[in-house]
Amino acid sequence: MPNLNTSILSSLPFVVPPIGEQRAIASILGTLDDKIELNRQMNETLEAMARAIFKSWFADFDPIRAKAEGRDPSLPKHIADLFPDRFEDSELGEIPAGWKTSTLGEIAENPRRTIRPAQIEETTTYIGLEHMPRQSISLADWDSSEGLESNKYDFKRGEILFGKLRPYFHKVGIAPVDGICSTDILVVAAKQPEWYAFLLEHVSSEDFVNYTTATSSGTKMPRTNWKDMSSFDIVTPPSSLAKAFDVVLQPFMKRIVENIHESRTLAALRDALLPRLISGELRVGEAEAFVRGTVGESREALAER
Repeated sequence: MPNLNTSILSSLPFVVPPIGEQRAIASILGTLDDKIELNRQMNETLEAMARAIFKSWFADFDPIRAKAEGRDPSLPKHIADLFPDRFEDSELGEIPAGWKTSTLGEIAENPRRTIRPAQIEETTTYIGLEHMPRQSISLADWDSSEGLESNKYDFKRGEILFGKLRPYFHKVGIAPVDGICSTDILVVAAKQPEWYAFLLEHVSSEDFVNYTTATSSGTKMPRTNWKDMSSFDIVTPPSSLAKAFDVVLQPFMKRIVENIHESRTLAALRDALLPRLISGELRVGEAEAFVRGTVGESREALAER
């Protein structure tokens, strides 16, 4: 009956670098961690900016109110011209003139591409609910499909993933790669490309998540479903304005996904460098030059930014 306890562990000898070298190693790896953190903060800021624009244009109707009051809507002319200058009554209350009331299902679909275990390659990217952060569209974590034994859904890069199990956890995000996901995640896609950003902001909003929570079925493990989700009432602008909004937000979405991939690459590099530096297989100077070249800027520059 072999056993291991803290007394045995505390007496095990091991070799550590001198304290100066330890600090140098920490500094090198810290440069990578700084860049990863910077990317996370940048994505957080980009998400907040996208939400603010969506709220201003499609919830508070700021450009319409400005034009109705004779004020400058503070937008480029080609975008400002797409907004009306008055409101009209509708079944959902007052809405911008020329816009219409509809449902989410009119602009979105739920592509159910079921993948059986026998069809799954071990190297395929897999995203489960455990990989999805709360209240963030930045899906930076995933795993391989090795060992999966049940049906999954196929998704394509850029499609929207919505956690349908206990939707109040607010797990909604952009798929950063092609892959497969748990069947407790719904894949959502825009029927037409120009509605993508408008759709993304709707399904990741607090209002929509609250709606799916209220309409979920089940007590201990409530789940929403596409039928209820697609019935969510929305006010849709002309497609020309939806396209203009998509053009504004696409650089944000692209940068978010790029930051995710860069951070994963940097994290893998950090994890690979640590044992080689500790063992002395790789010298500190060599690693420092490599890391600074990879990151592209010093820790001082990162701090300034």
